[in-house]
Amino acid sequence: MELDKISGGVTASQGFKAAGAAAGIKYTGRDDMAMIVSDVPCTAAGVFTSNVVQAAPVRWDRNIVRNEKTNRSVRAVVVNAGIANACTGEDGMNACRETAEETGRVLGIGSDQVILGSTGVIGAYLPMDRVCAGVQLLKDALADTEAASDRASRAIMTTDTVNKEIAVQLTLDGKTCHIGAISKGVGMIEPNMCTMLCFVTTDAAVSPAMLDKALRYAVADSYNMISVDGDMSTNDTLVILANGLAGNEEIAEENEDYVRFAETLRAMLIEQARKHAADGEGATALFEVRVEHADTREHARILAKSVVNSPLTKAAVYGHDANGGRILCALGYAGVTFDPDLVDLTIKSAAGEVPLYRAGAKLDYDEEFATRVLSEKEVCALCDMHMGAEEAVAWGCDLSYDYVKINADYRS
Repeated sequence: MELDKISGGVTASQGFKAAGAAAGIKYTGRDDMAMIVSDVPCTAAGVFTSNVVQAAPVRWDRNIVRNEKTNRSVRAVVVNAGIANACTGEDGMNACRETAEETGRVLGIGSDQVILGSTGVIGAYLPMDRVCAGVQLLKDALADTEAASDRASRAIMTTDTVNKEIAVQLTLDGKTCHIGAISKGVGMIEPNMCTMLCFVTTDAAVSPAMLDKALRYAVADSYNMISVDGDMSTNDTLVILANGLAGNEEIAEENEDYVRFAETLRAMLIEQARKHAADGEGATALFEVRVEHADTREHARILAKSVVNSPLTKAAVYGHDANGGRILCALGYAGVTFDPDLVDLTIKSAAGEVPLYRAGAKLDYDEEFATRVLSEKEVCALCDMHMGAEEAVAWGCDLSYDYVKINADYRS
């Protein structure tokens, strides 16, 4: 769907302020803490890493958004970059508690009204004196401006090369409503999100159940369909806050307003997810895989993710090598039964398109032109399975030498 985009990021939604600050958690000379605050209590919903090893802030946030007593009262989000606060035992949970209590003190709210996020090195401990000082700096810098959202979006970056934010408006119950987001994450991506933090604000009124349903619907075709390296993080966190200040009647059932809200959120998060994939560590190109005419939607998703995850295919994209056999191979080991003699494969980009295989057999094509097609910043592999009517899209990136360099030096 076409989005009605506006400026403002997370502060585009009425009643939300944001801030970034340099607390010296790990980095020097740059902001490394961010805050988002609502003027009034918010309904909250969230999705998190499915890794058995979960960072302390993930466990903290789960307890809030999945508790009926607290998921309608969230007021603030506090995030740090540089240290993940993962694999830190009871010290990690104590750090969450201390951060939330300090945030509650400076904002005059309860510690259970504070969502937390951390990203960075696993196994390192947060310097709590700097964190608590950073909370005060953030409180002093809060503003409802576009610049404040932009600063917050940059403060949460680690190996990202660009910040990622978006804002849109839509009409619900005759009222103009807004949804804004900031996010980060370009490594440890897949399966199901990444070392990814995403915080979404909306001034629409939405019940906890419907907010959770809309978020899960949106994530299925966005953040759960991106990949950079096949590594699952300990810190994945995507939280949406709804404060209802737009004045629409609360969405409490699956009516037309729910569908409009959920579809807008889905389209928004797809756009954000593509930014993450395109900015993958060391990436030179966004790699999109479209699977068409699969027998089921789930099979289409599995097939698309298998191709976008294939190291050999990703390396071929980096080398601008039209090696369709690697794509067919990745389809074949995905775990989905299909007839390889029916598969058509085409590569496309802004430079044109090249059919590589028809009915499972390799075609003759101009290798020089195929190289030009694969040399664009966005490259698509179209896999037509000729099995049914279902489809799915996955996004990833090429695999370059720089990916190894970045992660070899990550703790340095």
